[in-house]
Amino acid sequence: MLPTGVFYHESFSKRSYLTIGTRLQDFPAAFERLKQYENFRLIECPRVDEKLILQVHDLSLLEGVKRDPLCSTAWHSAGGVVLAGEMVYEGKLRNGFCYIGAGGHHAGRSNFWGYCCFNDVVLSITNLRNKFGMLKFAILDTDAHHGDGTRELLSNDSNTLHFCICGSNYVSKDKTKIDVSYWNLDREGYVNVVKESFCEMAKEFKPDLIYWYFGHDTHVGDYGDIGLTVKEYVKIAKIMKDLAKEICNERLIVVLGGGSVSYIAKESTLAIIEELLKP
Repeated sequence: MLPTGVFYHESFSKRSYLTIGTRLQDFPAAFERLKQYENFRLIECPRVDEKLILQVHDLSLLEGVKRDPLCSTAWHSAGGVVLAGEMVYEGKLRNGFCYIGAGGHHAGRSNFWGYCCFNDVVLSITNLRNKFGMLKFAILDTDAHHGDGTRELLSNDSNTLHFCICGSNYVSKDKTKIDVSYWNLDREGYVNVVKESFCEMAKEFKPDLIYWYFGHDTHVGDYGDIGLTVKEYVKIAKIMKDLAKEICNERLIVVLGGGSVSYIAKESTLAIIEELLKP
């Protein structure tokens, strides 16, 4: 069985835009729990190439990120997601989990906000298309807040399915840009949206690779609390892993999004990674 890659950089535990350092305070020591798995592989995130950044973002955004001291981890955050995309697509890894110091899904072409700097997933998609042609992608965004930057950047991209569980409902004319409101969903209903709505759309769409933009800000007690727990995250991880196995040769990348509570960050991410590591 191919390894599961876990992408991390030491700066994420020292200075993070999301919580200015405390969210990942238990890392990298927490990875000791994963070393029992023979297919666990810890990979250091490289810096993202500025030439790639400028294919996605305006120069004004790049210069703004450079001026913001809280974006100091942005280069390695995006670089890890870009490298994960390459390694998973090329079959060097079975799947991957990307830790980050600065988020991505609120970063649009010229604006960044909400603790996000560079749009890591769109940079990864762009890099893969540069190297391998017009591939198709599916993105499930379960951060508590709408991935507005990702939606802006991919609004005219019919070869990417962007499915966001957030605070509103929306379906684009071509049915590749979907928002589902979580306001009337209980925990079981939330998981069922992934299983019954996203998965069915993805099966019909047939992407070459799937991204899951995961935010533990949805957890009970975190800043975007909608009542979810680690139990739901593990269920979704299994659903996503099985979906990737069925439709795109197991190519799945989980990208850490929002959240601020350190014990939730530790328990939720390690539980998801353990599910990715299982056969």
